Amino acid sequence: MDAFFTDDERAFRAEIRSAIRAMLPADLARKTRAGIHLSREDMARWNALLDANGWAAHHWPEEAGGPGWTPIQRFIFEAECAAADAPPLSVFGIYLVGPTLHAFGSHAQKARYLPPIRSGEEFWCQGYSEPEAGSDLASVRTTARRVEGGWVLNGQKAWTTEGHFADLMICLARTNREVKPQAGLSLFIVDMRAPGVVLTPVITIDGGHSVNTVFLDDVLVGDDALIGEVDQGWGYAKFLLNHERTNNAQVHRSRREFERLKAFAAAPRAGGSPVLDDPAFRRRFAVLEASLSGLEATVLRVLVDQTEGREPGPEASIVKVIGSRLQQAISELAMEVIGEDALELPEAARDEEVAGWTERHLFRRVVTIYAGANEIQKTIIARSTLGLR
Repeated sequence: MDAFFTDDERAFRAEIRSAIRAMLPADLARKTRAGIHLSREDMARWNALLDANGWAAHHWPEEAGGPGWTPIQRFIFEAECAAADAPPLSVFGIYLVGPTLHAFGSHAQKARYLPPIRSGEEFWCQGYSEPEAGSDLASVRTTARRVEGGWVLNGQKAWTTEGHFADLMICLARTNREVKPQAGLSLFIVDMRAPGVVLTPVITIDGGHSVNTVFLDDVLVGDDALIGEVDQGWGYAKFLLNHERTNNAQVHRSRREFERLKAFAAAPRAGGSPVLDDPAFRRRFAVLEASLSGLEATVLRVLVDQTEGREPGPEASIVKVIGSRLQQAISELAMEVIGEDALELPEAARDEEVAGWTERHLFRRVVTIYAGANEIQKTIIARSTLGLR
């Protein structure tokens, strides 16, 4: 990708690379390499360090408190964070809620919520999916009923990632049953400590706690909790999901993991030759490397569109499908490289790196499901890009 960048962009990369490596605490880098589910405190600490440089909300415009970088500069910044094993920032506030509030929120909402998102003082979760409304968000059953001075919410949200960290939820709820499903939704801000909010942990296959079920039982929110206009939540939700799907390509993290796996496979094995000495494995690595380069090029094309003022459309679905499949392909190859040691449960593994790969492999089963299952994304691509019905 180096040839793609201008001299100024290469100079920017050198500056960012030096700064990131100087400010990154060694313990956070180690936890990231090991694939450990980070605590809120870990993520908040890294968020605060970046915010001190004005880089936490690196993709926000200057008027929202961001550095005002170009899409290519943001791409470079994220690549250097991944290469240094910096922890990922909490997706929901920085990547999803912040841009949504900046685009559709009131002045009061922006003033109240954007600064603590940037600083890492407040964390958010996303209340979209429900037991019978996962990728089909038009089927949302959570209701918001208008009362004097606000709204009363009732319903259940499923697979609420980082809900146990969150101070606030951006919640999609039905406000009108008399119109077509997409037209009767609104978007609300919900305090996770409000009476009637009950959270139940869901332990995933890797043994970690990252997702939850959230019950909303007569939860009262004020009129100022409504984002934008009543019954216009479908458009706001799609805006947020396009940002989520582009982010979920995870091209930089995949590149870093691939390079680490390649180094692991090139190292001599006890009582044997390096795995990469096997032509079949070399071929597998070559195919993955070509696929990663193709994904990087596609993401850069999306960023060029954004530079020219075009928001992601079906391209967001394309990079989400390819990126999630590549994440799984890398972890599957890691299991083959590790061999029989991969059969050990992560907590019983003798080697921290082996344990990390095993945990990632188990957790990566979900990446083709969240942010809209890949089957749904393929339908979007077929209809929007190929004109199929």
